[in-house]
Amino acid sequence: MPLAAPPHAQPRVLVTGGSGFLGRQVLAVLAEHGFQDVSAPTHAAYDLTVGAQVAACLRDLRPEAIVHLAAVVGGIGANRARPGEFFYQNLVMGAELMEQARLSGVQKFVAVGTICAYPKFTPVPFHESDLWSGYPEETNAPYGLAKKMLLVQAQAYRQQYGFDAIYLLPTNLYGPGDNFHPTNAHVIPDMIRKCLEAIDDGDAAITLWGTGNPTREFLYVRDCAEGIVAALERYDGAEPVNLGSGEEIRIADLAHLIAEVTGFDGEIRFDPSQPDGQPRRKLDTSQAVKAFSWHSTTSFRDGLRATVDWYRGVRSRAGSVYTPATP
Repeated sequence: MPLAAPPHAQPRVLVTGGSGFLGRQVLAVLAEHGFQDVSAPTHAAYDLTVGAQVAACLRDLRPEAIVHLAAVVGGIGANRARPGEFFYQNLVMGAELMEQARLSGVQKFVAVGTICAYPKFTPVPFHESDLWSGYPEETNAPYGLAKKMLLVQAQAYRQQYGFDAIYLLPTNLYGPGDNFHPTNAHVIPDMIRKCLEAIDDGDAAITLWGTGNPTREFLYVRDCAEGIVAALERYDGAEPVNLGSGEEIRIADLAHLIAEVTGFDGEIRFDPSQPDGQPRRKLDTSQAVKAFSWHSTTSFRDGLRATVDWYRGVRSRAGSVYTPATP
C-alpha cells in the first residue's frame, strides 16, 4: 500500500541531499503537503558512503520513509574528470542506505535516479522499458550506471524482502538555486552565466561546448519536487517512472533562447572539439500521469525567466559572478 500521508498520518521522513538544489524544493513541497516530521541531515553529520554512519543516521532519526536525493553530480566536464569518484560515491551511498533502510524497517524508499541511466541511442521518446537496451553515453556512463543500480537493488529487495522501494527518473533539471559554478555547472546555468558575464564585460561572443546539435529535455526543479512527493504519497510499483516535461529542444536553440531572456545580443559560437554528450533526450512521461497523476506545469520560458531573475539577484547581493556548488 502507498505510504499513509497527511492529513491521515505523520510519518517520519528522511531526505538525503536536503541542502541541495532539488532537496530544498522537496523539503518545501513536503511542508506544503503537511509533512511535519522531516529530517534532512548534512554530509557533515552523516557520511552516507560509510556503512556505520548510515546505520547511525537511521538509528538516530528512525525514519519511516526515505527520499534519497544525495548524489555527486556535475556536467560533462566534471564527469570526464572524476568518473571514479562519481561511480563509487553514488553507488555506495545508494547501496548502503537502502540496505540499512531494509534492516531498520523503513516502510517506503524513494530512489531518485537520472536520465543518464538511459542508453546512448535510446529511441525517442525514452520509455522506461528502454533502460536496458544499451550502454549509457560514455561521458557520464559511470554516474548513470551507479544510479541505475538503485533500480536493480530496489527491484531485488522488493522481490526477496517485500521492501517498498520505488525508482524515479528525472530528466535534466533547472531553476532558481541551481549550481552556476564555472567548472561543474550543467548546461542551462552555464549558458546563463556566460551570457551575463559577456554582457558585463562587453564581450561580443560566447563559446559553448559541442556542435549545438544534440537535443535535451528540461524540467523545472519545483515541478520535479512535486512529482517526487506525489510518488512518495501515491506510488508503490516495482517499475521505474520518468519525470519530465515531455518537451525537446536543440542545444543551439536553447542557447539563443537564453540569450534572448538574458538580453545578450552577441554571437554564439560552438566548439566542436568538445563532446556533445547524448545525441537526443526526450522522455515519455505518460507513466507518471497514470501511476500517480503527476505532470509538469511550468512553461519553459517562464522557468528560464525565473532562473535568470534569481541568478541576477544572487550575483548582485554576493558581488560575485557565480554561486558555488552546493555541498
